[in-house]
Amino acid sequence: MRRRVVITGIGVMAPGGTGVKNFWSLLSEGRTATRGITFFDPAPFRSRVAAEIDFHPEDQGLTPQEIRRMDRAAQLVVVAAREAVAGSGLAPDTMDPHRTGVTIGSAVGATTGLDQEYRVVSDDGRLELVDHRYAVPHLYGHFVPSSFATEVAWATGAEGPSTVVSTGCTSGLDAIGHAVELIRENSADVMIAGATDAPISPITMACFDAIKATTPYNDEPGQASRPFDRTRNGFVLGEGAAVLVLEELGRAQRRGAHIYAEIGGYASRCNAFHMTGLRPDGREMAEAIRATLEEARLNASDIDYVNAHGSGTKQNDRHESAAFKRSLGEHAYRVPVSSIKSMIGHSLGAIGSLEIAACALAMAENVIPPTANLHNPDPECDLDYVPISAREARLDQVLSVGSGFGGFQSAMVLTRPERNTA
Repeated sequence: MRRRVVITGIGVMAPGGTGVKNFWSLLSEGRTATRGITFFDPAPFRSRVAAEIDFHPEDQGLTPQEIRRMDRAAQLVVVAAREAVAGSGLAPDTMDPHRTGVTIGSAVGATTGLDQEYRVVSDDGRLELVDHRYAVPHLYGHFVPSSFATEVAWATGAEGPSTVVSTGCTSGLDAIGHAVELIRENSADVMIAGATDAPISPITMACFDAIKATTPYNDEPGQASRPFDRTRNGFVLGEGAAVLVLEELGRAQRRGAHIYAEIGGYASRCNAFHMTGLRPDGREMAEAIRATLEEARLNASDIDYVNAHGSGTKQNDRHESAAFKRSLGEHAYRVPVSSIKSMIGHSLGAIGSLEIAACALAMAENVIPPTANLHNPDPECDLDYVPISAREARLDQVLSVGSGFGGFQSAMVLTRPERNTA
């Protein structure tokens, strides 16, 4: 009998308000958290908007030593992990540390810390040979993304399997998927899984400017992220972290845990096609969706809501719409689809975990988050994208998908835990 895996805790650090409550309030009200960049002078860049978090680590309980030691992305994920564990009701005396693991996803690691520290050790770029004496003492921890999993393990007392997953913009989905498999194969009973990225820095903006992937709508930052709209012209870079507590179903039931949802299925594919390009037919994403539905033992018509990747680039939204039609058939025209990136931007590797957190909360509240800023639908994107306002609906089976540079395509299905999939 396959071990079943459920979500019993959620922690979120996202633009527009820290913590799960503020995150859901922003999504359900259809508010946007995108604004002009304040972290540095964005004047030299083509795209000068982002979805920043108003984050003060000391207000979130981090000590001066932790703040000094950790890059911003590590700080975000540790705070999210603490919220998830606290919300799950797990107590240290009920956790077997050797049966509790950590899986964290990240696309770009400690970009912010490395960018800042290079400016320091190079004297703002003036030194050809950098002076290491001016570096933060824990600079090596910024250099190796494995430090993210280490910090979360330390913060939560987890001594089981510990992994960092880096598959570009599907990292958050893939990290949760990996954690689910560890529980299913009986390598762990509890997994603390999620993702983090804090990429809003000059080097990241320069990278995306070079390929014109980010939006040039600098005069309208609150309306700059426009998934599925005919006027869309690139994504809005964001930052954030989300962490889930995943448990074997029987264990969660025995301790009377609140269960948000069950992970019914997960699959990932790669198009082996182009670093940034996508085939218009959406074949690989469609195959990931079909494999996910098969693992969850669901038909396409069983899906009540699709949380889209919906980045707001011209090619992604066309590709994704085609993938839904290819995998869901006629049901693609009936099922509601929306993109929360319209409100919190695209936080690269972190967004997949943020979207799974949003799906679990949507199921708990029976509310579909909207696609903000969708005023002029693209005729090529002709599905029901829940424009502008949230919608009440009974949600028993929810599909979330991700697409990443390098050709990564991932999908995950959440179901209500009372559904018998044994």
